[in-house]
Amino acid sequence: MAQAIGKATASLEAGRNTKGGEIEIRPLGIGEDGTAFRRLNEEWITRHFVLEPKDRETLGDPENTILRKGGRVLIAYREEKAVGCVALIPMENGVYELSKMAVSPGLRGQGIGRKLLEHAIAEARKLAAKSLFLGSNSVLKSAVHLYESIGLRHVPPEQLPEMHYSRANVFMEMPLE
Repeated sequence: MAQAIGKATASLEAGRNTKGGEIEIRPLGIGEDGTAFRRLNEEWITRHFVLEPKDRETLGDPENTILRKGGRVLIAYREEKAVGCVALIPMENGVYELSKMAVSPGLRGQGIGRKLLEHAIAEARKLAAKSLFLGSNSVLKSAVHLYESIGLRHVPPEQLPEMHYSRANVFMEMPLE
């Protein structure tokens, strides 16, 4: 009985409290295939906006645009299928852009995005990040609400590093120190 309770607890901690199975978040490593990261992001961007040159650059080569610069790409898996992602892109002076967050369309609203963000914040702290920032769009009401709920606060764009996306009209940051 105690062993069964221990296994149940481990499953909950691994992410089983989302509907439909356990969620595991793993970093994309140098030399690993970034297709899921690109596919998940292209899906949401093209649904609401258009792919911009910076999107193509980042999604086409996450190894050189993120990983080799000291950033992270985190992928959420359910039953070994990539269902979500987020990136931490290093800027200067310990500032990281929280970027390229996406969740598979049929799985939105199940807590996967929150898990990804919480994991990304924990990773940023391990990297000794001083702060996180992001640019989003007011059309993405659920995403903006999620960002607010985890502690990101709205700021004027001039307080942040340059934003490379014309679609960005919501600007947020989170101090980590």
